[in-house]
Amino acid sequence: MDLQILWDALLSLIPPALVGVLFYVIMRGIFRADATERKVYSEIEAEMRAARDAEVVAKAPKSGPKSAQKVTKTTKK
Repeated sequence: MDLQILWDALLSLIPPALVGVLFYVIMRGIFRADATERKVYSEIEAEMRAARDAEVVAKAPKSGPKSAQKVTKTTKK
């Protein structure tokens, strides 16, 4: 077997391997960016929910149940 044929075959595998590595690096970057974006979005959404819930609680009436309210006397006619 001629070593030149083997050497040529190995050299022909370098470009596809480099393209595969480049594809892997790009896809990994895309997936990591997406995961980070989803995490940040969920944190922002949680903060907005907490602020909305705090606003709803602040607007709620401060009086207790009706049974605890003061009863006033009525005058008889």
